[in-house]
Amino acid sequence: MAGWYADRTMRWSTKVVLAAALLAVLLVAAVPVALFVGVIMMLLGHVIGGLALFGASILAAAAAVVIASLSGVRHLRKLISERPFRVVQLGRGEYYYD
Repeated sequence: MAGWYADRTMRWSTKVVLAAALLAVLLVAAVPVALFVGVIMMLLGHVIGGLALFGASILAAAAAVVIASLSGVRHLRKLISERPFRVVQLGRGEYYYD
C-alpha cells in the first residue's frame, strides 16, 4: 500500500509543470480582455498605451505557453526515462477477431 501511495503523490516538479500550464491558460484567456481594454483606451485617446497593453499581453501569453510546453516536454522525457515502458509483441493466435 505504501508503494502504491508513493507512486500516486505528485513531486514538486509535477506541481511546477501544472502551475506553469495553468498560468499559460490564464494568460491566453486574458488576451481578449486586454484587446477590449486596449480598444477602450484607444477610443479615449491613449493609442500608444492601448497598443502597448495588447502587445504586452500577447508577448506574456506566448512566453508562458513556450515555458509551459518546454517544461512539460522535459518533465515527460524525465518520467519516461525513469520508468521504461515494456512493449510486448502478441503472437498470431493472441489476437481476438470478432
